[in-house]
Order: sequence, then C-alpha cells, then structure tokens
Amino acid sequence: MSGRTYPQLALDLQLCFPLYAATRAVTKRYATLLEGTGLTYPQYLVMLVLWDGEEPLSVTSLGQRLRLDSGTLTPLLKRLEAAGQVRRERDPGDERRVLVSLTEDGRALEEQVSGVPQQLGASMGITRDEALALRDQLTELVDHLDTAESA
Repeated sequence: MSGRTYPQLALDLQLCFPLYAATRAVTKRYATLLEGTGLTYPQYLVMLVLWDGEEPLSVTSLGQRLRLDSGTLTPLLKRLEAAGQVRRERDPGDERRVLVSLTEDGRALEEQVSGVPQQLGASMGITRDEALALRDQLTELVDHLDTAESA
C-alpha cells in the first residue's frame, strides 16, 4: 500500500497527463518537421486555417476557429506579417475589424509544408484510421469541455 490519502490523485490515473505529454510530443515533432520553413507550430496552425478558407478572414473568425483569444492570436499574426506571410488590414466596411489574408509568399509556403501531415502520421505509430478516430474523439472531448465551461 502506498499510504496515499487520495489514491485517485495518482498521476498514472489521470487523463490530463497523457494528453499533456502527447501535446508536448506532437508539438516537438512539428517543430522538427517545420524547421527551415520559418514557421512555428502555432503559426503553422494559423496558416492552415488561411490556406483552407475564404480570404480575407477576420481576426475574430480566425480566433474562433483556432480557439485562441485575440491577445494570443495578435502576436502570432504580427510575426507572420513581419515575415511576409500574411497581410492585416482594417475592414473598409467596419474599421473595428481587422482582416487577415495571405501574401503570395504565404500562399507559396503551402506547397513547402504539404508533406508535414503525412510525415507526422508516419512518426505516430498508428494507422491512418486510428489517427482519424483519435482526432474525432479529441474533438468531441474538447466540444464537451467547452460546453461544460460555458454552462
């Protein structure tokens, strides 16, 4: 017997720790895969949304999609703008809104990183179907937690 007063607090019993460790491992792997692109992992996520969507996107829409507040997103966008990957402009129809669009360099970067998802998948040690199922489970978990947080 370990003598624990609260055995339910053992690290090995927590869901949070494998999620945390997996996040760190995946982020570290992305850092390696993105070397030479000039992108950090969070910047890569911003670019994924911009490559995927209709441009321009408002900072608010981008933040909602990435689940980031403007205080976190704005510095990412400033660095991407300084690197020549994105352009930020005031919405002519509503000066309070800032719109984000890709530059030509930002569009060209998409091809350079197009193999990153496959490279990450190959290093995970699970099948594509398992990876998709895991993604769906994690998305559902986040949605439930967001709902619980707002209740």
